[in-house]
Order: sequence, then C-alpha cells, then structure tokens
Amino acid sequence: MEGRRLTPVPLNSYKPLREIVFETLREAIISGRLKPGERLMEVQLAEEMGVSRTPVREAIRKLELEGFVVMVPRKGAYVADISLKDIADVFEVRAALEGLAAALAAERITEEELEQLERLLVQLAEKIEKNDLTGLIEIDTQFHEVLYRACRNAKLVQILGNLREQIQRFRATSLASPGRMKFALDEHKKIVEAVAERNVELARALAQEHIENAENSLLEALREMEKEKE
Repeated sequence: MEGRRLTPVPLNSYKPLREIVFETLREAIISGRLKPGERLMEVQLAEEMGVSRTPVREAIRKLELEGFVVMVPRKGAYVADISLKDIADVFEVRAALEGLAAALAAERITEEELEQLERLLVQLAEKIEKNDLTGLIEIDTQFHEVLYRACRNAKLVQILGNLREQIQRFRATSLASPGRMKFALDEHKKIVEAVAERNVELARALAQEHIENAENSLLEALREMEKEKE
C-alpha cells in the first residue's frame, strides 16, 4: 500500500464510526485505490484513517460478506479479485433487474423525473463531446439513480445499487472502448423515450439490451487486456 494514503475519516459525523470506516474502505476498493489482490493490514489502515483497529476489523468483516474482500486462512484479508465469470454473473442479474426497474419506471415516473432524465441526457452528450470520461461516469450514475428512484421500489433500488458497486471499478474500462460512449448515449435516449411513452415492455427490453451491451464491451476490453499481459 506504499504511495497511497487513505484520508482520515471525519469523527464528527452523525454516522457510527464503523459505518464510516466501512464506506471509506469500500469506496477505495471500488475506485481502485485498493487494488484486487492487495492485502489489507488492519494496523496500517487504522493508522491512515486515524481510528482504532476495532472498526477496521468490523468493516473488513462486512466487506467480506459483500464480496469485496476475501479471507485467506493464516494469511489475512485481501481485496477480492474478480473473474470474468463473476462479472458475467453480476451483469446477468443486473440486466434482468434493470429491465424490471425501467418497466416499473414507465408506469410510475413523474413529469419532474422525466425532465431530470432529459437534462442528464444533454449533460451526457456534453461530456462525450469533451471526451470527459470521469464526468461521463458521474452523470451516468445520476441518470441510473433517477431511473431507479422512478421505479418506486426501495428493495429493487438497494439490490441494483449493490450490483453496480461490485463492478464500479470496471466502468471506465467499459466506457473507454471505441465508440461505446456514443452508443451508450443512444441507448439512454431510447430508454427515456420508451419510459416517457409509458411503453412498459419496450422500456424493459431496451434497459436489458443496454446492460448486455455494456457487459459485452467490458468483457471484450478485459480479454484484450489479458492478451496484452501474455
């Protein structure tokens, strides 16, 4: 973990300390600051975040339950490496649930939420024009959050959020594939049109197709990266 410092956690937050430590570590894994296969040393992590070892130990245990960390007997905790099969499994579930969310949104979305989606489409186009990948991911995340909220199903939103976090670290790889950004924008536009028209089945089909296309783009990019290592 040389050359990388975790930010000391805020101790005046309304959240319990163990929750703040958990969220800090999870974000570091998702963003790639803590890399797949990297060992998590309780003492060093506690020192970097300015806390005791207890909340770090609790956070690591919770991260293991969520699949972000693996415990190796007699060796300790490591950031989970994720295989192509793991990614495919996540996308398979996500495609079905994204389809369900879009279908429900087509029935339940408000005019205000539709306007939000339209504004976000404009911002997505601007980020693509500037080739701003970081900004694109940020706006894309907001877009999906509005769409999820419009489905009016808190459990579905929670599950989808967890699935997206598991593969968040790969989103830049997927969107950086040649032409993927513009294709993704077209797919978003079609989803918004279907939702606005209250076309439940079309919204479901388009949302599923969008996720499947993102999966294909990502897996292809990862396979190319593996070939380059050989």
